[in-house]
Amino acid sequence: MKNKFLLILISLFFLSACSGDENETADTLETPIAIGPKDVNDSGFKAKWYYVSHSKSYLLDVSTNENFTTFLPNYNSKEVTDLNDVVVGLTGGTQYYYRVRAKNETQISDYSNVISVVTTGSSNIPEDPTFLKVKANKLANPFFVGMAVKASQLTTGSGYDIILKNEFSSISAEYEMKMNPISTASGVYNWAAADKIVAYGNANGINVHGHALVWHNAVPQWLKDFSGTDAEFALEVKKYITDVVTHYAGKVKSWDVVNEAADDNGGAMRNTIFLQRMGPNYIKDCFQWARNAANAAGDTSLLLFYNDYATSTNIPKQDRVFSIVDDLKASNLINGLGFQMHNTYLSPTKAQIETDINRAVAKGLKIHISELDIQVNQFNDISTFTNERRLAQKEKYKEIVKLYNAIPAANKYALTVWGMKDNESWIPYSTELNHVGNDWPLLYDANFTIKSSHTGFLEGLD
Repeated sequence: MKNKFLLILISLFFLSACSGDENETADTLETPIAIGPKDVNDSGFKAKWYYVSHSKSYLLDVSTNENFTTFLPNYNSKEVTDLNDVVVGLTGGTQYYYRVRAKNETQISDYSNVISVVTTGSSNIPEDPTFLKVKANKLANPFFVGMAVKASQLTTGSGYDIILKNEFSSISAEYEMKMNPISTASGVYNWAAADKIVAYGNANGINVHGHALVWHNAVPQWLKDFSGTDAEFALEVKKYITDVVTHYAGKVKSWDVVNEAADDNGGAMRNTIFLQRMGPNYIKDCFQWARNAANAAGDTSLLLFYNDYATSTNIPKQDRVFSIVDDLKASNLINGLGFQMHNTYLSPTKAQIETDINRAVAKGLKIHISELDIQVNQFNDISTFTNERRLAQKEKYKEIVKLYNAIPAANKYALTVWGMKDNESWIPYSTELNHVGNDWPLLYDANFTIKSSHTGFLEGLD
């Protein structure tokens, strides 16, 4: 009996061992993770990736296009036994992409993520001079190509005027249509600069987007000092919104009604004077007043937007913004969402932006990339605009435009670049960004010359 029991145990042991061997053999190779390149120079770089268990080698692909429809010679499934490979014989100032698979004899994993890298130096390829709006208008589902402007730029025959008429189909006032410059006292308005911007757009067949009716950083001093009751304060805000929307009825096609109401920390509401004095329903009140004013003026097609920044990387803030949106949608008060996109050449990632925008698409909102610029010197680590950063910026513009162009036609509104020339951008002068050094975030240099970022924008429309 004892021997019989031992035989059963031995049999179970061998069955278990055999089963384990079979499982080990059947284990699929994990998909490798490619990481950023090292030692980038004019003619090459070192491609890198993380170790995958059970792999005996890796298959490296290198291409000049992110879809890998073509490959560099010798870099179509090049077998590598290390965790990196030095890629050589490349062209300076050129965009490359690499990916990798793990291999164990006949078994091959799925492709890794794709890594992009720009070699240093210059490709000496001239920029594409095609006008932005011309190419955008030829799309199957076109959208407005916008730019932020100042009234002082809109002189006939100026460099700004020529570029705006050729390239752009929409404009937003950078500052002059906010509350502070317009409202000088209760019921008293300075329309001069805002009227000039609106008249320029209307006269030249350029869409005018109103920015912005309510923003905590553009509160006029008289309203900050207002000594009446909270109910009377709310009536002043209502009067302002009503008068401005009425004044521009039929001339301004869309408004950012409330700007930046979500806090940067923890997904709370920003503690503004409007929240303090008007309560948690102030956003809905402002949208309702804007809608009522437009309807009363016969402007029933006016589009109302909520506008905010940094929601692609700050998920609690993103959630708060969509909570605001849901509340407004429940009352049928909102048409669209503005994503500011004051980005850098490193962040946010394409996936982060796509996830953020897709939430708005799912809610049936029109989407306005409302304040696009791309910093290349956020760490103040360069003193001149290097070729590497120039081409990295080009790719980031291309990525964002391509992503926007891919959304459904019903959700498209406009993609607006926040300014024309690098030397006039707000970014190098912003103390809030802690970024007082040089930067080159826009589509044109100080001499009105198109940059690689402009070409990247065009390529995103392909």
